[in-house]
Amino acid sequence: MADETEKSAKPEKAAKGERPDKGERAAKGDKGKKKGGAEAAAAPAAAPEPAEPEVKVPVRLQIRFEQEIVSELMRELKIENRLRVPRLQKIVINMALSEARENVKILDTAMEELSQIAGQKPVITRARKAISNFKLREGMPIGVMVTLRRDRMYEFFDRLVNIALPRVRDFRGLSDKAFDGRGNYSIGLREHTIFPELNLDKIDRVKGMTISVTTTARSDNEGYMLLRALGMPFRGAGGDRDMAPVAAA
Repeated sequence: MADETEKSAKPEKAAKGERPDKGERAAKGDKGKKKGGAEAAAAPAAAPEPAEPEVKVPVRLQIRFEQEIVSELMRELKIENRLRVPRLQKIVINMALSEARENVKILDTAMEELSQIAGQKPVITRARKAISNFKLREGMPIGVMVTLRRDRMYEFFDRLVNIALPRVRDFRGLSDKAFDGRGNYSIGLREHTIFPELNLDKIDRVKGMTISVTTTARSDNEGYMLLRALGMPFRGAGGDRDMAPVAAA
């Protein structure tokens, strides 16, 4: 009889709406958590929106070189293989600053200005050996430089010959005697302010730079023909060197 009374008391207790004890509530809570976690795992993660592809603007000088200048150089240099035609390999811009020995902060300004000119972050150059007469120690920062290749190289060369060099005061053309014997050419500029990318109001002092153009030419003759075809404004015809001009496009 005692067992029957206990069994009958349980449904009455639930019928009256009494709250379940702590053990029952904990069990129900665990079941709810498991169910919610399973639903969250089953729900697919929201896919990120695809980024728009970056539009690559073709370099006009590089296109003109492949479509027109290569065939002209093959005819002028009597080259049969198209891959044998001399090309631009790289352009190195170096800005040496002797004032950096006393004031290292000047390199920060030079790096910012050179990055605006080249469109690429430069690196700091350091002294390779110590020279006591110049108060120079090994490893001391003395300048900044940047190396340009491929699209940025052609884009910088185009701006150099068509925009920057014509802004040089009393410009009468470049000398054709600055080749190194292997078809590479170097230009020395006294003022870096000829580049229109710089804000003249923020420049504290005028700096010089050296621009070295490295090519795949095997001789100075081929290097001269290549640079002249690309628009380099040379002053003369090269003295005793036999160089036929390339027809301009």
